[in-house]
Amino acid sequence: MTTLWDTTGTAVVKALAAERRTGGAVTSGNALTLVVVVDEKYIADAERAAAQAAATNPCRLLIVVRRELDAPQPRLDAEILVGGRLGPGEAIVMRMYGRLALHAESVTLPLLAPDAPVVTWWHGPPPKVIATDAVGVYSDRRITDCGWLGDGAEGLQQRARDYAPGDTDLAWTRTTQWRSALASSFDSISDKPRSAKVLGSSSSPAALLLAGWLTRRLGVECRVKDTKRNIGQTGIGGVEITFGAKGSLTLLREGGDLIVDRSGQRAQRLSIRERDLGELLTEELRRQGADDTYAEALSSATGVPGLGDRHYLRTHIWVDPDQRATQATSKRIAKEAAAQIDEGPRTQRARSRGTAASR
Repeated sequence: MTTLWDTTGTAVVKALAAERRTGGAVTSGNALTLVVVVDEKYIADAERAAAQAAATNPCRLLIVVRRELDAPQPRLDAEILVGGRLGPGEAIVMRMYGRLALHAESVTLPLLAPDAPVVTWWHGPPPKVIATDAVGVYSDRRITDCGWLGDGAEGLQQRARDYAPGDTDLAWTRTTQWRSALASSFDSISDKPRSAKVLGSSSSPAALLLAGWLTRRLGVECRVKDTKRNIGQTGIGGVEITFGAKGSLTLLREGGDLIVDRSGQRAQRLSIRERDLGELLTEELRRQGADDTYAEALSSATGVPGLGDRHYLRTHIWVDPDQRATQATSKRIAKEAAAQIDEGPRTQRARSRGTAASR
């Protein structure tokens, strides 16, 4: 581990190169760069989740800790780890003070893993406009969490207005177990759905997204019915769907179990549990590219049309030319920085081959 106080981005690049030369095999095979943006008071939770996700998704981990935005002088403190407490790969924790914290891209861009997608996760209230966020603008995937907001419905509205392919939200990830249970429950049902509702909190973004997903999949409008009955951390307590004249499908949460009751069949009891932050992040890192199913659910939940339509997005989303330039050059900058970081090992290998040939 190397710690640099009041340092510069160039010094961080050189320190990472030195750590990689001594780190050996654990430094190879980065599948992506994970950028975590977090305030100091939430850093412990963010590090635990990121380390858990990095253990199963080889990545270069860059943690941007924004501190004392009103500090009179910009300052950067960095901690470089290879195979340490933040997983088996490379990790850099950067604490930024003053105006530097608002321009984190100037430090993170040269540290991106070359030829690998970039995923940015905001652990805390999401930025109001991701498209103009300094870190989000060069990311291939952007993970937010509307669960931090007091009004999840308003948070989803903002995400819909600002949506671009590659966006997702951990509120959507929290619905995975519900969606899996609902999909499997339809295996023995052939009737057409007539009505549907989600039981839970109408301010829960997870409940609203689940209702949006059901609306899109069933072809009937599904709304959230307010209830405090065992809604858990997700804000979802159950789902009720009716078919034809008398048929129905009900999923109700009871403690750590999910009771599935279908007309004419015995009720089933499935296990459902609250997943921790690391599990949610791990699931999202497995996906690359746009999540069209999330886009469709967000569109249905908020009433903003066309979010799952690639043609609509291409023709209706405006991107500032300066942002396009930043996106186009980010990978080139990362390659140049990677060449500096890898220069030592490559030179050593070349020398070894030359020595062997001369013998």
